[in-house]
Amino acid sequence: MHLDVQTLAGLLDSVVLRPEYTRIQVEEICAEAAEHGFALVSALPQWLPLVTHCLRGTGVAPGGAIGFPLGSSTAAKVAETRQAIADGAREIDMVAQIGALRSGELDYYRRDIEAVVAAARGQAQVKVIVETCYLNEDEKRQACILVMEAGADFIKTSTGFGPAGAQVEDVRLFAHLAQGKIAVKAAGGIRTLAQVREFLLAGARRIGTSSGAKIIAELKEQGGIEI
Repeated sequence: MHLDVQTLAGLLDSVVLRPEYTRIQVEEICAEAAEHGFALVSALPQWLPLVTHCLRGTGVAPGGAIGFPLGSSTAAKVAETRQAIADGAREIDMVAQIGALRSGELDYYRRDIEAVVAAARGQAQVKVIVETCYLNEDEKRQACILVMEAGADFIKTSTGFGPAGAQVEDVRLFAHLAQGKIAVKAAGGIRTLAQVREFLLAGARRIGTSSGAKIIAELKEQGGIEI
């Protein structure tokens, strides 16, 4: 398949997740996303109303980062999800209960996701960040199964705040396990077109990055790529 600029831009999620960002920086990120036609700008709760305002009429979706980046409690995530939707979010990127999974508390892990999915139902898609850098192979498999059982729309690799970001082999594993039942988002440390191509070939259907404009510029120079 030939991947052109418009198609690639529609697969990219930009982010407003750094604690030190200023209002001007947030506005610049939104303007860049609108210029290129990115899929989404995912924002911390305090910036979401501004992001929604900046993106109105652009076709770029506002998104809410929930329980970011450590996971928080289920009650807090449900409250954040409801507020994010009220503030305009059309997609939710939530951090799963990593410690619960690693402790073998699988019901708790699944119920935590189910609660956010229920709060967003009919109003926003839910992506579940499992933070693969903290998980072994068996835990990654279990996470994917539980994310599917909980009714989420995506499984997502990373917050970008852990000791490692997205890995191609993890995306390939999730895509194999999901079999199209949920989509896979790769995020964390993705800064080049070559990386994007690798993740798309591995089965990712959305890419989270703070380097979207640079990646689009690379693609323009090459005149498109084959995947």
